[in-house]
Amino acid sequence: MSDSVLVSSNATFVRPSYFYINGFENIPHIKYYYVFLGLVYAVTVLANSFIMTVIYLARNLHTAKYVVIFNLAVTDLCGSTALIPKLIETFLFEKQYISYEACLSSMFFVYVFMTMQSLSLLTLAYDRFVAIVFPLRYHVIVTRTAMVMILVVLWLFTLALISFTVSLITRLSFCGSLVIKSFFCDHGPTYALSCNNNSLNNIMAWVCFLVVMCIPIVLIVLTYFCIAIALIRIATGEERGKAMRTCTSHLILVAIFYLPMVGNNIAAVVSYIHPNARIINNSLTQTLPSMLNPIIYSLRTEEVMDAIRKLYKRSTGKLNTIRS
Repeated sequence: MSDSVLVSSNATFVRPSYFYINGFENIPHIKYYYVFLGLVYAVTVLANSFIMTVIYLARNLHTAKYVVIFNLAVTDLCGSTALIPKLIETFLFEKQYISYEACLSSMFFVYVFMTMQSLSLLTLAYDRFVAIVFPLRYHVIVTRTAMVMILVVLWLFTLALISFTVSLITRLSFCGSLVIKSFFCDHGPTYALSCNNNSLNNIMAWVCFLVVMCIPIVLIVLTYFCIAIALIRIATGEERGKAMRTCTSHLILVAIFYLPMVGNNIAAVVSYIHPNARIINNSLTQTLPSMLNPIIYSLRTEEVMDAIRKLYKRSTGKLNTIRS
């Protein structure tokens, strides 16, 4: 290894030219798992591209709610693209050495899109909160312009937070092991390899955990608590059921995204998890929701299904006109 070494007045600062992604240890036929992730990625690309195309083409979906769903599809697609192709290249083709710069770049993009996935789900919870708790004022409060502004602010906040968190890695000296015990350039396993003070990195890791996991979960729970109170006050059971059905798809997405992450973190705190099991849990947690989100929204949302049927009839009508 050729390290670039910078010497200061009282210490030697070591910046490695590369890291080594360790991945799984001693699992036979593990390449089939990477092939499976490749299939997950293919479905993710197709499903998210499809839902984005439907939203773009169907004018009845040009609403504030579907601005957020389109944004979620973008983050799902980009998040999977930032993670899975590199993961397959790393392990299926045994290219486990990654340059220092490429490692930080990969870390940045994976965490940016993961954070935006979480904040997009929180924004959808806000949309459902206003729609059910303040139905008469919904179209005044939740406009396309307002939703775009909210998303722009969230993107700027996320880019600033993750940029600062990743840039702190450049302050660290790596004078020992360069083996990252994860399946990508994960933030925690990377800064843990440093041999100088990494307390600020640890603080930012907790800040990111609060922003990505804890705060959105708390706010979503509070949102649905208010929604539940509003539903109880609705006079008829039919109206209550209709209002609740508008939340079903979002609740499924929330469960798919957050529950595995919460479970992984609780399990890591209360008991020992074998590194291989941890990598499988984390890799599935970070890849499957991106594949399932557009499928759930396509199948569970009447507006989307109606839009798909109308687009299909329109396209078949044009084909019949061309043929005749």
